[in-house]
Amino acid sequence: MKRLTKKIGSIVLIAALGATMLTGCKKEEAKFPSSPITMIVPFSAGGGTDIVTRAVADAAKNHFAQPLVVVNKTGAGGAVGMGEGANSKPDGYTVTTVCVELTTLPPQNLAPFTSDDFRPIMQINAEPAAITVAADAPWNTVEEFLTYAKDNAGKVQIGNSGVGAIWHLAAVAIEKAAGAEFNHIPYEGAAPAVAALLGGHIEAVTVSPAEVASQVEAGQLKILAVADNERSKSFPDVPTLKEVGYDVAIGTWRGLAVPKDTPDDVMNVLKDGFGKAVKEESFTSFMASSGLSIAILDEAQYREKMNTENKFFKDLVADIK
Repeated sequence: MKRLTKKIGSIVLIAALGATMLTGCKKEEAKFPSSPITMIVPFSAGGGTDIVTRAVADAAKNHFAQPLVVVNKTGAGGAVGMGEGANSKPDGYTVTTVCVELTTLPPQNLAPFTSDDFRPIMQINAEPAAITVAADAPWNTVEEFLTYAKDNAGKVQIGNSGVGAIWHLAAVAIEKAAGAEFNHIPYEGAAPAVAALLGGHIEAVTVSPAEVASQVEAGQLKILAVADNERSKSFPDVPTLKEVGYDVAIGTWRGLAVPKDTPDDVMNVLKDGFGKAVKEESFTSFMASSGLSIAILDEAQYREKMNTENKFFKDLVADIK
């Protein structure tokens, strides 16, 4: 009897130890993040996408147990960086800043992925395109600029953030509406395109107002028009293209996403951390001072927007061709 009691006691003890070990494993598995999170920016440093991502990462540092490391993976109008993000392990340790190029590149066969390869965390920002030229350029109005472009087909060189990227498509949409013809010059992002404009290598860019704000304020550049439904709050004296007779409203959006099979428990941690980050005063004040808008959409809303944009750009690309 003593032996039986001792044996039963041993079994109970082993079972208890096993349960404890399993519980410990579950706790360890559920502990996310336990190492740094990489945030991929698919464009060069200094552009709008890079600025927004770094601002979010900085604001989020107090809301995650591990550091957030921002890396720039440039090339192919954003396809290189977003492609790497889509193909990363779905464990939450690689977060990609996805932009409107997620919906512009696939219908042009310029990317081996679609928006379905990502699970959106949230949209953060949205910006319109704007026609910007050098301060000493001979055009003081958008009408003068577009008239010149129509009379001198292919002569006006407009810089963009890569073939098929949104600032390229914005310029294409503008030239189509105006009956003009531009010479489109691709760069690795908005920042190098703006640098080329400042250096006199091109005549214009169609990046967002925020991406040229400091140069405009310094008297180096001037914005002729914005491709939006309303005037820019940062540049209220600049007309919209619609005001001068060209029905064009086009721009970018930026947000965060992870690979499509990322589990819910990891998603919840990411949503909570970044959701708190975008409400931080440091983030909201930085965005305001930089002339960048805050346009928040949750996972479901962001997915719906992606689906809508997929159709819009598929139709736009087909029409352009």
